[in-house]
Amino acid sequence: MGAVIGDILTLALGVAISPIPIIAAILMLLSPKARVTGTGFLLGWVVGIVVAVTVFTLLSSVLPEADEDTSQPIKGVIQLVLGILLLLLALRQWRGRPQAGAEPALPKWMQAIDTITFPKAVGLGFLLSAANPKNLLLAASAGVTIGAAGLDAGSIVVVIAVFTLIAASTVLVPVVGYLIAAEKLRGPLDALRGWLAKENAVIMAVLLLVIAVAIIGKGIGSF
Repeated sequence: MGAVIGDILTLALGVAISPIPIIAAILMLLSPKARVTGTGFLLGWVVGIVVAVTVFTLLSSVLPEADEDTSQPIKGVIQLVLGILLLLLALRQWRGRPQAGAEPALPKWMQAIDTITFPKAVGLGFLLSAANPKNLLLAASAGVTIGAAGLDAGSIVVVIAVFTLIAASTVLVPVVGYLIAAEKLRGPLDALRGWLAKENAVIMAVLLLVIAVAIIGKGIGSF
């Protein structure tokens, strides 16, 4: 189990370092309904991560166990495909970065965050975690690693819990922190939001590149 957790740590960090969801969470925390929408967004974010990685774990569990020779090529091909897709996403992010001096373009739905309700906040958190292409690819890679490792049900639950905790941490920390010390965090959260908005494309491009290379390396090593 320890080896599997080690293998998925980078993937969990890849989900955690997602500027757009972090910005969305911060905007909700700076809105008039901060406690309601922030909590809803966190709930949707966590549930989305759990659902995504669990689905791919169940799908990949049909692969032979990792200690059987026949499992390695299948797992390797899947990892190579996922790695290549992440490389393409990294290239897209890099090419879409704002030019020097230009204002970064953020999703239009962020303009309506002040009026968002609890159910919509939950749905938004779920979509950004479970339906985001980058997160889906990372969850798929984590699911392949977990499902093909031949772990028992209890160990799988523990591994998914660790993955979820790390992946959700960057939304969990500001939301919980705000609930505890709202006034002290307003300034730092607003500054963080501005920096993430400006550097979003570069952060994602570099992150996806590093993870893609790591996954491709694991895929090659499976043959």
